[in-house]
Amino acid sequence: MEEIDLCYASISDLSRDFGSGALSPVEVTRAHLERIDRLNPDLEAYLTVLAESALADAQRAEEELSRGEHRGPLHGIPIGVKDLVYTEGIPTTAGMSIHRNFIPAFDATVVSRLRRAGAVLLGKLNLCEAAGGEYHPDFPAVVNPWNASYWAGASSSGSAVATAAGMCTASLGSDTGGSIRTPSTMNAVTGIKPTWGRVSVHGVFAMAPSLDTVGPMARSAEDAYHVLRAIAGPDVNDPTAVRAEVPDYAVAPSDMQGIRIGFDPTATFDVVEPPVAEVFRDALATFESLGADVCQVSLPSTMGLAAGWGAYAGPEAAVVHEETFPSRAGEYGRWIRELLGSAYAVSGIDIARIEDERRVFSGTFEAHFEDLDLVVLPVLPVADLTLDRFAQLLYSSDDLPNVFRYTAPFNFSGNPTITLPGGFDGAGVPIGFQLVARHLDELLLARAGSAFQSATDWHLRRPPV
Repeated sequence: MEEIDLCYASISDLSRDFGSGALSPVEVTRAHLERIDRLNPDLEAYLTVLAESALADAQRAEEELSRGEHRGPLHGIPIGVKDLVYTEGIPTTAGMSIHRNFIPAFDATVVSRLRRAGAVLLGKLNLCEAAGGEYHPDFPAVVNPWNASYWAGASSSGSAVATAAGMCTASLGSDTGGSIRTPSTMNAVTGIKPTWGRVSVHGVFAMAPSLDTVGPMARSAEDAYHVLRAIAGPDVNDPTAVRAEVPDYAVAPSDMQGIRIGFDPTATFDVVEPPVAEVFRDALATFESLGADVCQVSLPSTMGLAAGWGAYAGPEAAVVHEETFPSRAGEYGRWIRELLGSAYAVSGIDIARIEDERRVFSGTFEAHFEDLDLVVLPVLPVADLTLDRFAQLLYSSDDLPNVFRYTAPFNFSGNPTITLPGGFDGAGVPIGFQLVARHLDELLLARAGSAFQSATDWHLRRPPV
């Protein structure tokens, strides 16, 4: 098979062919490494490429499979990991110049679980500084492979770009205010932001711990769920990890008969730009054609939490960074420096108000699942997110909360979401949407996503690289 086909094969197809001997993990890993070598100088998705150890991982997987020792669907699968996830003996920078030479003494739980599943670790993926909103000036910016003049998404941009461009089969990202979902929508990949606590964060550099989640990014809902199953579950090293196992993936039916999906026309069509509205309408029509019961609901406002995200996340982040900020503030980039600096002006009363908003939103939203199975929302209300336009929005206290009105609230509530590719704008840049479920119901998200992807081909499109 050609390199590009090997680099875009699904986890299920690769696993089947590895098991039968039709394909070799070494062959597939080499194809990915060659593609990384060719594309990464332009896309800057990887900060560290682990060519030698990846080939050793692949050789080990190949030998095990040849002996009939099959560890599961990720055995021999090439995966990239966001560079805030600890990897023993391998630099883990969190996108920060301060940590450029930090080498962890242990693997994060999610990495240990990937290794236990037999995955091949290709390398560490680029990200915004400290999982924030902007790259450190000493680090390269990730480039959107669909259109280089457009934003690649928030901090898990390296994970999304590598996955979209065939530089890994799947990847790990993290999400504190939308950092799995916005890169997924900007790059036409599928991302799962799990329920808060579903995946251990032991050995993951934190941004705002009560909002942080680690999750998979892949080219299909089925692939994303395979990765989630490997990394999720209880962890003795993380007391916040939920003590609930992840159900086995069951292949989704091609229809959604009996599934009730709610959407709020006022909270969507009335406040999004036309290309986003068009994608959203098409997604609703597709779900209806698959047999879902799509109905209008009135959702609680998300703007209060979106506007309060910085005031809430900033103090948590300031605790994370207290050993180096403000003592080494000059070594930080502008965005994260301003977030941390502003945290010291946030009062206990400010936090109490946001906590109250958090409880009201979470309870009101959860009540909708008495009558619904899923809620569908855009990921971003805006399209045409050129680099220049996003740079202007990033430092606008009036405009930025609107950009994250559909993402940040679900970090506060902890609900799981899946982002699905749904179309493109006039510049050929992807637009996605998200489904939101009850806590711990990622399996339903994956099944609904698979059903949608059985009826559409947006997730199969490839960027022109």
